[in-house]
Formats: sequence, structure tokens, C-alpha cells
Amino acid sequence: MAEKKRFYLTTAIAYTSGKPHIGNTYEAVLADSIVRFKRQQGYDVRFQTGTDEHGQKIEIKADEAGITPKKFVDDVSGQIKSIWDLMNTSYDKFIRTTDEYHEKQVQKIFKKLYEQGDIYKGYYEGMYCTPCESFFTASQLVDGKCPDCGRECQPAKEEAYFLKLSNYADRLIEHINTHPEFIQPESRKNEMMNNFLLPGLQDLCVSRTSFKWGIPVDFDPGHVVYVWVDALSNYITGLGYDVDGNNDTSETGTDLFEKFWPADLHLIGKDILRFHTIYWPIMLMALGLPLPKQVFGHPWLLQGEGKMSKSKGNVIYADDLVDMFGVDAVRYFVLHEMPFENDGVITWELMVERMNSDLANTLGNLVNRTISMTNKYLGGVAEDKGVTESVDDELKSFVLSVPKKVEEKMDKLRVADSITEVFTIFKRCNKYIDETEPWVLGKDEAKKDRLSTVLYNLIESITIGASLLKSFMPDTTDKILKQLNTTERALEDMDKFGLYESGTKVTDAPEILFMRLDVKEVLAKAEEIQAAQKAAAGAAEETGSDEEVIDIEAKPEITFDDFEKMQFQVGEIIACEEVKKSKKLLCSQVKIGSEVKQIVSGIKKHYSAEEMVGKKVMVLVNLKPAKLAGVLSEGMLLCAEDADGNLSLMTPEKKMPAGAEIC
Repeated sequence: MAEKKRFYLTTAIAYTSGKPHIGNTYEAVLADSIVRFKRQQGYDVRFQTGTDEHGQKIEIKADEAGITPKKFVDDVSGQIKSIWDLMNTSYDKFIRTTDEYHEKQVQKIFKKLYEQGDIYKGYYEGMYCTPCESFFTASQLVDGKCPDCGRECQPAKEEAYFLKLSNYADRLIEHINTHPEFIQPESRKNEMMNNFLLPGLQDLCVSRTSFKWGIPVDFDPGHVVYVWVDALSNYITGLGYDVDGNNDTSETGTDLFEKFWPADLHLIGKDILRFHTIYWPIMLMALGLPLPKQVFGHPWLLQGEGKMSKSKGNVIYADDLVDMFGVDAVRYFVLHEMPFENDGVITWELMVERMNSDLANTLGNLVNRTISMTNKYLGGVAEDKGVTESVDDELKSFVLSVPKKVEEKMDKLRVADSITEVFTIFKRCNKYIDETEPWVLGKDEAKKDRLSTVLYNLIESITIGASLLKSFMPDTTDKILKQLNTTERALEDMDKFGLYESGTKVTDAPEILFMRLDVKEVLAKAEEIQAAQKAAAGAAEETGSDEEVIDIEAKPEITFDDFEKMQFQVGEIIACEEVKKSKKLLCSQVKIGSEVKQIVSGIKKHYSAEEMVGKKVMVLVNLKPAKLAGVLSEGMLLCAEDADGNLSLMTPEKKMPAGAEIC
């Protein structure tokens, strides 16, 4: 018997600063759907996830809570693990960066890199932002404040160890150029190359002395290992990697590192792509280890039209959604609604819509009425009587074409598209019911064999569809197959129609898989959940309910004639990209009527280039063109700014065409 192909997938490890929202949870569910399908394909799978537990933020939060950092991360890590378990994620390893083995190996990795000259001791000097735990040069500050969060920075000088990124930059560039599959999607690769690698890398700070909650540098106890070496190393320490070659085999009796490394896929959020495609590969090169085969930077799951945050009061948690909709409905939604490259959107209203249309109607009603008709007309026994018509051949041909399409899309990590393909089976089955009209056949005793064949074909089709659904909605698959009194169909057997055992009796009482929900009732419950969150966290802190009043310095009065000189119109952003060598500029192509203008805006820390595309914005059209960072700008996007320097694009309240005059 041939040895199974191996597949090792990791998620980013979740930071233990607080409870993960549904956007964080999405990554674990996405990873689970991929590894479950790999198991269906016959792979020997290793799936690792976990928690990132060191750093100054943790130290501060623990101090505020009046507990030790270890107690703080124990509580939060347990909470994260319980949510991953709630969502039915089938991980093989849940690693914590406070695990004794991990900490020991990180110390050995750090020492090895130091002894071979890839890490050196120096000083980090500049303006320091405590919330971001980052140093900046004076030129990198924006109006004297942190370019990332907009807060005040303080002058600081800190002794630190640095990783010589420049030693391996050329080698990494060559690897990326010769391995086009390494960074996915393609747009993410271009971003890493053009914005970071090609302009030249600065050496990376990999130790800190200003806080204690971290893994000590064993040969220099005043330092703790900084997050890059600590957190990123989990992908190999979780396999039992040992710098000295004595890999740990205590977990399974197998050398897991030898078996599964290099990783087949690092699945991460697009915001931490730089760490995984630049810092981590260079660390591996320095250790003499092969690089992961692929890093996929998935998009974000947004609430409404923005990123979820407590300050906006729009955080949605997985356990609240599960209480309302059930585990598999939530899994379906987050997987189905996420495009391959662009950000997805989650709202309570959209959840109800999908629940009622896709799950309750298309799938749930199909299974329920197929079983009910089998019981009503055939005593619950499904038999293939062989009384066929051309419509049967069309159904069979369609159903048998879907598994290959699903495989092709899953191999490209197009999970949302794969689920859509599976649901085409259920939609085709509903159409088949309309075509064959079993309720009419049931009234004619002479057509009983034809009716039996029709219902058998439906049950066989549902069996194939439900088996394909297993990776995405495992509990639902089990429920369907149990009601049909059958087992999961193997992927390699989905090229044959008619494997459901003829003469099998289905369940007497079909279970309703998904209940239709009333959107008003759901929204009322959602408001209760939000109110409870506010009460727990403090309304002012959680949502800004004590709305800020911002006073700004008055500018000189202008006349109406002055105002009339300014031309404001609605524009639609049709393309956007980051300005090279700039930390704050985005360059947008804005459609205004039949014209397209190029506009450069300092909003990079508030919006990603991807989320800008498709937005309707308010534009000052007749501003004199100027060059910003060497790039021509032909107008201005209007934004609102709060006291902390956070920007929000001004957008039309109602639907307006690109080019509409603002007056």
C-alpha cells in the first residue's frame, strides 16, 4: 500500500489580549475546512493552531487586572481554545508560546543565530510608541505622532539584539521569483516585493529590555526574546523541532518535524503577511531549514462596511452567533461570504437571509420533503426500480460533474466557490422535484415504480452532496446521512451514481435541519447582546456612547464666491494601490462621470488598498494637481477626523452615481 501524501497546515497563533471576535474565528474555520477536505482526498494531515502569549501589552493588561501575566494568558488562551472547539475545528495541536518545550527551543534558536553571527547586539533609538511596541524615526512620525495608531510617542533608547535581514534578502527575492506559488494571492506577493524587499530591508529588532514578560535570552538575562522569533518559531517547535537535531518524539512516537516540515500552508491574515513572508523565511534560511511551500494571506471579515473594533461598538462574537444560528450555519456563512482576495462582510441581517434561503429552504427543505415523500408513498423504503427517463440522466450527469469542480477549487483554496458548487447539487435536486412531480406520481399506482426511481435518485444525489459538504458543515452532513440511513461517500467513489443501497429504509421522522428565522426577532436579540457587551465593558469605553466633542481652530471666513470656486462631486474608486516608499499614502483611480482622476491620500493606516476599491466617496475635483512622494495627485478625497487622528471617508448616505454634484 502506497504511503499517504502529507499535508501540514498552520494558522497564525491568536494573540491573548482578549476574546477573539468572529473575524479572528474565521481563520480557524477556514483552516479546518481545508484540512478536512485534504483528509477526504486521502492526505495524512497535521493541523496546528494556538495562542501567542508574550509581550508588553500582556504585561500591562495583567497589571491592570491585578493578576500575573501567566494567569492572564491562561484565562484568555483557554477562552480562545474553547471557541475553536465550539466551532468544531479538528486541529491536531493547540500550541501555546508559554509551553515549556517551545520556550526552551526559542532560547536555543536565538542562541544559535547569535553564535553564527546572524543576530548581533546594538541599540534601538528613536521615538517609541508604547501601544504599538514600536520605534520610529522622526521622519516616520505623522504630525509628531505614531504613524500606525496616531498616539503620542516618547524619545527612547533601548539596548537590543538585531537579526541581519540584509544577509538573506537577495536569496529570499530569488526564492519568491522562482516560486510563484509561495505568496498567495498574487496581489499580496507584489505588495511584499515592491513595498519591502526591493527598496531594501532594515535589520529587525528581536529582543527587548523594557518589559519582562517574554522568554529570557539565556545568555543575556536582561533581554527577552521579542515576538518575531518567539511567535513565528511555533510552526516548527510544535512539530518537536530541536536545534541540536534531537527532535522530540514524545507526542506520537514519531519525528513529526521530519515527517511534516516544510509546512504546506501557512494560513494567516493579510495584515501579518510581512512577518510570514520576509522575517520568518529569513529566520528559516539562517537555521538552514526549508521554507514553507505556501503562505496565503486571507482577507478580513468586516462588520458592515468596516473592520470590527470595540471602539466602534460593532464586535460580533462566534458564541453569540452560534447561540442564535447554530455552529454549522455560522461555519457556512463565514466560509461562503468570504471572497478569495477581497474583504467579506458580516451582518445580522445577511446571516438571517442566508439561513432562510440557502440553509432552511435550498438544503433543509430538500432533505425534509424527500424523506417525507419516501415515507408517505413508499413506506420509507428507497428502491431503484430502474424506470428511467431523460431527466434522470440529466440529473445524474450534473451531480457527478460537481465533485471534480469542488476538488479543483479547493486545490486553489477557493473555499467560498467550492461551497457554491456543492449547493448547486441541492438546487439541481429541487429542480428535479419540480420536473418529476412526485406528488402527482404518488396518486397513480401504475407509476409507483417510476416514483420509487425518482425518490431513489434524489436520495443518492443528496448523499453525494452531503458527503461533499462534510468539510464545511460536518455536523449537518452527519445529520443528513443518519436520516438517510447511510454513510459518507468517499471522494474517489463520487464518479459513480447508484451506490446508495437499494431497499434501504430512511428515518421515520425527518429532523428539521435549519429553522427559518424572523429578522426582526434576530435584530432585537442582537441589540440585547450589544447592550450586554456595553454593560460589561463600560458603555463609554466600549462604544464611545459619551460622544466626543471636538473643537478645532477656526479658519478665516470665506465668501460664498470663494465657496463657489470649489467643485465637489461623488467619485467611485475603481482601483487603488499603496505608494511605494510611503508609510501613509494610497493612490486611487477615481471615476467621476466619464473621467478618471488619480488621487493620492494619506489614509493608508486607516484603509487598505483592497477595501478602498468600490467605495463611493466625496471628491474635491478642481484642486490644482500636485505631486506627493513623486506621484501626481489630481484632487482630494474628503474625510472626517477625530481627536485621535482617526480618519473616516465621507460617503453619500444614499445611492448616488459617480459624477453626481455635491452642492
